[in-house]
Amino acid sequence: MNWGVFEGLLSGVNKYSTAFGRIWLSLVFIFRLLVYVVAAERVWSDDHKDFDCNTRQPGCRNVCYDHFFPVSHIRLWALQLILVTCPSLLVIMHVAYREAKEQRLRAAGGDDCRRIYPNPGKKRGGLWWTYLLSLVFKAGVDVVFLYIFYHFYRNYTLPRVVKCELPPCPNVVDCFISRPTEKNIFTLFMVVTACVCVMLSLVEAAYLIGKR
Repeated sequence: MNWGVFEGLLSGVNKYSTAFGRIWLSLVFIFRLLVYVVAAERVWSDDHKDFDCNTRQPGCRNVCYDHFFPVSHIRLWALQLILVTCPSLLVIMHVAYREAKEQRLRAAGGDDCRRIYPNPGKKRGGLWWTYLLSLVFKAGVDVVFLYIFYHFYRNYTLPRVVKCELPPCPNVVDCFISRPTEKNIFTLFMVVTACVCVMLSLVEAAYLIGKR
């Protein structure tokens, strides 16, 4: 990963965000992204390999694993983080569009021409709507993924033992999830941080509307 480009994107998002937006960004990239990259991926790296069932029937372990883990936590979190950060980049693109339009007008009419955007980064007009919709979209993405996690994994927790009787298992077999306590801790941490991010996005949207 090119950390120089990554740092540039972060500084751009910070530059055009409100105080609440900067807190949200810090929470996402410090407490969610870094935890995901540094710790969570390692915790779930052995989830399929160490999913043990008390039978050697071919195919039984794979079928039971797919039933209890329809989508991996890691893949869901990766998709969630990608979708939740994209709207912030749209704000940067909108500001860049304004700056490019201002430069074209200045090149065509000289420095004395009337400026359309005296401050391209100021949240007025279309940029205000882009920023507000980005907040709604970010909150909506987190809420949808919280529901998906709750639907797949009730109460966001994993049991130590699951019972499976799907074919081709010969009977009801016990399957054991690797490191369930550790996985539950990380899952609850990610759920709590997602809830805090939703609250921050809604507070920032209310602040933006109230300020206008």
